Amino acid sequence: MNRRMPSLNALRAFEATARHGSLTRAAGELHVTPAAVSHQLKALEEDLGIKLMRRVGQELILSEAAQAGLPSLRQGFRALAEGVRLLREDPSHHYLTVSVPPTLAATWLVPRLDRFKRQETDIDVRLEASDEMVNFLHDGVDMAIRFGGGDYPGLHATRLFGEQVYPVCSPELLDGDHGLTNLQNLKHHTLLHVEWQAARDEPPSWEMWLRAAGVDDVDATRGPRFSHGAMSLQAAAQGHGVALGSSALVADALKAGRLVKPFDLTIDYEFTYFVVSPQETAEDPKIKAFRRWLLAEALQSS
Repeated sequence: MNRRMPSLNALRAFEATARHGSLTRAAGELHVTPAAVSHQLKALEEDLGIKLMRRVGQELILSEAAQAGLPSLRQGFRALAEGVRLLREDPSHHYLTVSVPPTLAATWLVPRLDRFKRQETDIDVRLEASDEMVNFLHDGVDMAIRFGGGDYPGLHATRLFGEQVYPVCSPELLDGDHGLTNLQNLKHHTLLHVEWQAARDEPPSWEMWLRAAGVDDVDATRGPRFSHGAMSLQAAAQGHGVALGSSALVADALKAGRLVKPFDLTIDYEFTYFVVSPQETAEDPKIKAFRRWLLAEALQSS
């Protein structure tokens, strides 16, 4: 029996392609071309002497051998990633690395983080602000908070909180001749928009809210656009227009009076925030402690 290990790059190409079910998405993760991924897969199949996957229409189907070996291969990559992390870090000081969407980090998590440190004095948290999906095998991330539908194959996922969407603005916009005391006056104010980075079926938008409110005389497309929700909320707090806020992200600003909710109508959004981590490490004491604290904070802020 041939005991020689195949190319590590070829194994990574196989794992990424199997996880994404797509050569193109695997190539994007690995920062190579789809042709390079295809070449690595062919080389791996020749090296192993087996067929790993076949295409049926637009779908990649794993062979029985590929399905049998994939879980151990993923576990091995996680062990390699952990080993590299330990090599890079001061062995006397281990961080809990958490990936968080930038707006949630800025408006909700960071203002509360000191409470976690007072509660868990032995755990230091490293926050990485990103809307990108985490690759726990390679990114050196222990856990993440993600906004989605909860379908995270191979991961431990716990619902953090849901989202309701509604307009918010500075209190000063409630006054004057066109104060936001009725829906008709919206036409006199600047609408602030967020260009969502993460792929979603239908992100929350002014078109969505105005349709639910039965308002048809306001141009839902006008107004400046921001790449992150935190920027639109800051602009709203400074009186530059009206933003669509989501309940978790504006809770503190509403309590502090920096923002107000001029209208009662809210719309529920199908996606929610989830705390996710690999199944293999979900019961790690640091991950459990942070997840438990997150859930407690979410309950208090709801």
